[in-house]
Amino acid sequence: MSRVFIALQDNENARFIVEAIGEDNPGAEVKHSPAMIRVEADDRLIIRRETVEEKLGRDWDTQELQVDMISIGGNVDEDDDSFTLYWNT
Repeated sequence: MSRVFIALQDNENARFIVEAIGEDNPGAEVKHSPAMIRVEADDRLIIRRETVEEKLGRDWDTQELQVDMISIGGNVDEDDDSFTLYWNT
């Protein structure tokens, strides 16, 4: 089984994004490091625009993720409603 991950800067926006990721991906594992938050999951990790907007309390474009992102591991599928990391199996 392959693990996908996203690493984000540890800032106010990212904390809400991580909260949304946890809600949409119950099996995801969150690891806090100095100035970084890494979220890992088996095979697939989805970040849904609607969930992030609920947490932030404002409109959010999935491309805004690029501002807080440090690194990713996995293939990317991105559209207006979600940002998905996955491994081809």
